[in-house]
Amino acid sequence: MEVFSGFDSSNIAEIAYDEAAQVLQITFHNGSIYQYFDVPDHIWQAFKMADSKGIYLNSSIKGQFRYSKV
Repeated sequence: MEVFSGFDSSNIAEIAYDEAAQVLQITFHNGSIYQYFDVPDHIWQAFKMADSKGIYLNSSIKGQFRYSKV
């Protein structure tokens, strides 16, 4: 699993991606963890590069992919 952190976000602490399983995992500052399923690699790459992780999450991930709270 590739983990990406160290970015500035008021809501998101860390994002991680399992390329083989196509699972995107988002850890929030409040401790909540969500997994999004069947997320293609190009979405992961764009998420990492997004200036605002929160805006990208809301516009391109939420409502587009199945998810589960961990």
